[in-house]
Amino acid sequence: MSTAPADTTASTDDARRALAELRDDLRRLVDEIQRVIVGQDEVIAGVVTCLVAGGHGLLEGVPGLGKTLLVRTLAEAVRLSFARIQFTPDLMPADIVGTQVLVTDEADRRALTYQPGPIFANIVLADEVNRATPKTQSALLEAMAEGTVTAGGETRPLPDPFLVLATQNPLEMEGTYPLPEAQLDRFLLHIQVPFPGEDDLVAILDRTTGEAAATVRPVLDADRIRAMRSWIRSLPVAPSVTRYVARLLRNTHPSPGGREPRPPMVERYVRFGASPRGAQALLLAARVHCVLDGRLSPGADDVKAVAHGALRHRIILNFEGEAEGIAVDACIDEILDHVAMDDS
Repeated sequence: MSTAPADTTASTDDARRALAELRDDLRRLVDEIQRVIVGQDEVIAGVVTCLVAGGHGLLEGVPGLGKTLLVRTLAEAVRLSFARIQFTPDLMPADIVGTQVLVTDEADRRALTYQPGPIFANIVLADEVNRATPKTQSALLEAMAEGTVTAGGETRPLPDPFLVLATQNPLEMEGTYPLPEAQLDRFLLHIQVPFPGEDDLVAILDRTTGEAAATVRPVLDADRIRAMRSWIRSLPVAPSVTRYVARLLRNTHPSPGGREPRPPMVERYVRFGASPRGAQALLLAARVHCVLDGRLSPGADDVKAVAHGALRHRIILNFEGEAEGIAVDACIDEILDHVAMDDS
């Protein structure tokens, strides 16, 4: 019995050492990305969160903000294979997942051989994903949800780790196909890419119009990322935090029959709230956030820090909300003010 405290102390020390190593690795990754990407600290943190949490990310912003460059830089910094798919209206599902091709061997014998598509990469950039037809967009669903691709009558596993980072332009909506709610729900985070400030613009001009371009050194590999994902999921979460996440999720939905009070904006402007995947995204992203902050267990502040990215694409406004131009982020702000940790 006298060894129990020592065992507990040793276990805690091991966890703290693992935490320090993980935080150092993530900081080195962020530093490498920032050698190329100016500013956009929250965007970089969101992309790194998707990588470590094992979820996919949707980046939204006007053209020219470096979304494609960010994803390419991430791939260079982690020693993972990278593929870019430019989504266009004439893109077909086979252009993504691959197809059977007729091959003739040296003996003049012909056979159908599967030619893998660009989806078979560790990091896949789905550029301007809302420009392809729903039929083509749906080719990503199985890959994002299951990590497999079914083509030619066979189901084939995708590389591990596997990460889809999709981009879309919120301005040019003519000739585009908005992602359906079922596909949006597959993304762990919806990351908004803001326009840079004056100082960041000056730094961008200095870096991109000079003679030498910044280079990125690989700092992580596939084995380390898989270990990170496993360790992140093993972090303990207090029951009060889990219940807080559940209450936040329930408050994204209008009250059934008015029996449970909800935030006024939710009652008036929201048609449907987030699915249970939203709660999973909150907890996973909160775990990564607490690690980046040097702590072993997430709290309410970590959940609040990732709430907008995890929920903004999962809350559907009603007609009145759409007509009045209500921002989903404003609804999330009111939900966070409405639900207190002490009430859990």
